[in-house]
Amino acid sequence: MSMNDPIADMLTRVRNANSAGHQTVSMPTSKKLVEIARIMREEGYIAGYDIEESEPRNTLTITLKYGPKKARTIRGIKRISKPGLRIYAGKDELPRVLGGLGTAIISTSNGVMADRDARKKGIGGEVIAYIW
Repeated sequence: MSMNDPIADMLTRVRNANSAGHQTVSMPTSKKLVEIARIMREEGYIAGYDIEESEPRNTLTITLKYGPKKARTIRGIKRISKPGLRIYAGKDELPRVLGGLGTAIISTSNGVMADRDARKKGIGGEVIAYIW
């Protein structure tokens, strides 16, 4: 089965597993998905991720993070730039999610990074998703 938008598939799997209270979620991997998972870990939304070697394709397993009494760390995830409509932001137009409480994941010429890092480096790019 071919997948048109693996990033949206990843975000949907994480959203569904988070709302169902699962500890881990697995999906086929790619370099971009690993970078998105790295940013989610750096920003504190997930506990970690592992890449498992398997055939025909490697698997990315994300370990979700919960607070006390199963309080969800991820309140929401939204895909912004889609294959049918790409959304770009210049260095001066980088979005602030929930007034800075959330994170925008940006794909720049220097790699995938959070909106705070892109603002510090003074570069814009494609707005992949919002997480709060």
